[in-house]
Amino acid sequence: MKRILLAYVLLVFVAGCHSAPLKIPTDMASSGYDVLGEGEGSSTGIMLFNFIPIGQNERFQEAYHNAIISKGGDALLNPEISEHWFWAYVLNGYVTTVKGTVIKYRK
Repeated sequence: MKRILLAYVLLVFVAGCHSAPLKIPTDMASSGYDVLGEGEGSSTGIMLFNFIPIGQNERFQEAYHNAIISKGGDALLNPEISEHWFWAYVLNGYVTTVKGTVIKYRK
């Protein structure tokens, strides 16, 4: 039983956590879109007991997506990413905010 538990714990530590890379489109034609205005989006991730990630892996993508949909657009120009942290008794929180110019592609 101890070997099974040890193997499981070792597997969890070796596997780790990963997230998809945030891809920001850069091939925007200057006349192929309309500017909708400044958009802002945020997302929060938590480290429970400074060990268990909750919403950590996808928070950058979620904040970027929230900034785009805040104006009903398709993409974001000149994104600015900022982050602030907070602490509670059993967790650390990380709030990511993305601001930028929201654009909508012409069809």
